[in-house]
Amino acid sequence: MLQSKKLTLALLINAALVSTAFASEQSESKGFVEDANGSVLFRTGYLTRDYKDVAPGTDTSSFAQTAIVKLDSGFTKGVVGFGVGVVGDASFKLGENAHSGNGMIPTHNDGSAYDHWARGGANVKARISNTTVTYGTQVLDLPVLASNTARLVPEYFEGVLATSREIDGLELTAGKFTKNQYSDQINSDGNQLDHAVVWGAKYKVNDAINTAYYGADIKDRLERHYVNANFKQALANNSALTYDFSGYHTKWDAASNGSAYTYSHTSNDFDNLSNSIWALSATYNTGSHNLMVAYQQNTGNTGYDYGLGRGVGDGHQTIYMPNSYLSDFIGNDEKSAQIQYTYDFGAMNIPGLTWTSAFVYGWDIDVPADYKGNRSILETNDAQEREFFNQVKYTVQSGFAKDASLRLRHSYYRANDEYKSIYMPDTNEWRIWLDIPVKLF
Repeated sequence: MLQSKKLTLALLINAALVSTAFASEQSESKGFVEDANGSVLFRTGYLTRDYKDVAPGTDTSSFAQTAIVKLDSGFTKGVVGFGVGVVGDASFKLGENAHSGNGMIPTHNDGSAYDHWARGGANVKARISNTTVTYGTQVLDLPVLASNTARLVPEYFEGVLATSREIDGLELTAGKFTKNQYSDQINSDGNQLDHAVVWGAKYKVNDAINTAYYGADIKDRLERHYVNANFKQALANNSALTYDFSGYHTKWDAASNGSAYTYSHTSNDFDNLSNSIWALSATYNTGSHNLMVAYQQNTGNTGYDYGLGRGVGDGHQTIYMPNSYLSDFIGNDEKSAQIQYTYDFGAMNIPGLTWTSAFVYGWDIDVPADYKGNRSILETNDAQEREFFNQVKYTVQSGFAKDASLRLRHSYYRANDEYKSIYMPDTNEWRIWLDIPVKLF
């Protein structure tokens, strides 16, 4: 693993040095001020979860308003360009939010919701040719270390990230992060991340084929690898069929003490906890219709088990798999199948309006009989879960409110008694987001 990290970094440096004589992103820089851009996203967010068959008061409901600011300078001219950036949010709750606790709003020690709060940070960046290095507070979109953006405000990481596009079609990535702040945390290192090293590459073979590999080593927690291959086949009448394969392999470190960081393992050997999860999907698109079918499967002596415990550096969004909605269908040995349909109402002269509906069913989940004791004895090897998902989204296409959007999302989730006791109770969830983006400059 150490050798692969060194090789990735060497490729980044070598490619940057070799290509400085050619046309590049940096050679086309207009300047620190001239290429600057800034925006603010005004978001009103509502999330409520109605838990079935659980004690009164455990339901959660959050309603809040935020302004998410992003400011980025351009790069100075020259062989090496320099720039700066700022990202942050300022929010306040709407209503009492007496039952918060779903990742939306920070809470005090007594469990009560904050009335108002602000977070964020700055970063500095340097660019040579087509290689950029950024240090500071960042929102990540990596399959092995992704910021959760499905709450009111994004999850932040602090560290250094290098991205290089020196070879046509190839993008190399390497970085190290030492702080992690989840969406509902005030402390800039609320998840107590020691450090996470990431690396990877994605390669566009041609217009039809894309591939990717990423890896992550989170100190004293886990080592994770991700692969993806995507092929788009053009059909008659402007239709297309897209095939996608994706998968993760995770090995937990012995130092993590697996009982604290995984919820569904069926082994007492914490030195050898591992999981592999993979999925195949096929998507048919024709006109305003989009139909996807997917199959997903877990193997190993534990489930995918992301984001559990301090120091993992994961806000529950590092799961770039098709069967991922309210549940991610990541149980120990679980198999799941999905059918999803999306309709674009532009065909009915309502551009900007889309509707997505999906049903996912999971089965063959292993559940230990003694959650805190001998994990190798199973209560069942055939637990099940299912989710019916619907989302309607409208985006304004023109006028003064162009790009403003309203999104309504509903999940109906049910599981049998054995699985809901360790994963998630039966739940009816609503999420409503009103987003109004404003470009500052």
